[in-house]
Amino acid sequence: MAAHIGALGPLTSLLRDYAGTPKSATTPWAGFLLALAGITMRARVGAVTAAIAIDLLFVVIRAAEGRPFTVGNGPTIVLTALAVIAFVRWDGQRRRTALRAIAFGALLISATKVSEIWLDMTAWACPLVLDPYVQVADRALGSPSWLVGRALDAAGPIASGVVRWVYFELPLAAVLVAAWQLRGVTAGAWPRHYLVRTFLTLGVVGPIWYVVFPVVGPVLAYGPQGLGFQIADVWPNVVPAVPSSIEALRFDGITPRNCMPSLHTAWALALFIHSRRGPVWLRWGGAFWLVCTLTATLGLGAHYGIDLVVGAALCLTVESALRDPDRGWDQQRVRIVAMGVAICAGVLLCIRFFAVQMATYPVPFAIVVLGALGALAIMFYTMWFGASSVEATDAADRS
Repeated sequence: MAAHIGALGPLTSLLRDYAGTPKSATTPWAGFLLALAGITMRARVGAVTAAIAIDLLFVVIRAAEGRPFTVGNGPTIVLTALAVIAFVRWDGQRRRTALRAIAFGALLISATKVSEIWLDMTAWACPLVLDPYVQVADRALGSPSWLVGRALDAAGPIASGVVRWVYFELPLAAVLVAAWQLRGVTAGAWPRHYLVRTFLTLGVVGPIWYVVFPVVGPVLAYGPQGLGFQIADVWPNVVPAVPSSIEALRFDGITPRNCMPSLHTAWALALFIHSRRGPVWLRWGGAFWLVCTLTATLGLGAHYGIDLVVGAALCLTVESALRDPDRGWDQQRVRIVAMGVAICAGVLLCIRFFAVQMATYPVPFAIVVLGALGALAIMFYTMWFGASSVEATDAADRS
């Protein structure tokens, strides 16, 4: 498909990580650091030293050839070498633990490569986008992207720079949380559930909706980055008036339709949830990353407010389906997962068929939408973080 639409395919992108210019400097290092959780401290020091040395060598070569500065070759090469060494030279529990952690690191890298071409495919497969419907429906929530966008502009370049960095470096925070959760795996103590499982599942389930409900975001459909396809250049200064009729917008063939749901919101919320039982620094870090990510998704014009609602509901649904696998699918788990699916589907149907009504009667629709998400959050907290859940977790940990 990448060859068919003239885009960078995952295999070519991976080869560039080995011997060319990596597309991302963060992702190879994130996958590599995640893999280090499964090996001993001595092996970690050697692996990190080798990865840094190789990266520096590639940096010097690229500088001499006049190519742009970036990193990422070292961790990719060393991660592959670790897999070979673990498979050939190690045995027993050490081998199993190392290969399992290395597989997660490699999967994070390869999943990112696949997601990149998937985003290109959404632009190729969906020439029409549903931004006019989402923008009108979002008035039920007060058009928060316009409000936060103006507030972020008023806050100045430092605030914008911080939230922008947090927004794009989400994998780094995820690796820190995952590394803390997997800190004991070298002794064979794998946790029953950890962030990596939720992150990867969200990465599989969420993008399916990009082709079902294609949306490009306010900064493109209503802002200065629309490249001539935008309806109007009004974001974030003026909220467009409610039109008499709504129809899908034809957009370009290169912009990803990756707004609905907001996976950045889903991933940041998952990170926040998994940091709750960690030390103080991890809990505060998880809260900081969640707040900054939500601010960035709206303030940078990447998402409408209702995208965040669906993203949060998706996170709580997936997390409820994966959490505490030993518990099985009892009535409570089925109920909360079914409720989450119903909220996601119900909100999307309302946007598509009742957008004008949502804008005309914002208060009742806002109460319904936010109330449903709040009820799901309360059910989630009661089920997984309530007193009975904590006691059951502590008992399982002691056993």
